[in-house]
Amino acid sequence: MKKLPEKYAAWIVPLLLSGLMSGTISFINLLIAMGFISGFIQKWFATWMVSWMIAYPIVLIFLPLVRRFTALFVDIPPK
Repeated sequence: MKKLPEKYAAWIVPLLLSGLMSGTISFINLLIAMGFISGFIQKWFATWMVSWMIAYPIVLIFLPLVRRFTALFVDIPPK
């Protein structure tokens, strides 16, 4: 399989991270709120997709701010 060029990593990493985080959090929140009910997976998947649609843009917005904040505590050499 042909790989994407390195420049796309700035978009792919937040996409995957926001997907994993929103999926995990929505799963746990739904499980706590409703228990493991009939149709749980379908409800979770629908909840996850809404969460992911919100999480991905938020990650893209806040990532530069988090990098700057991190640089206050971590010595990050310039590229």
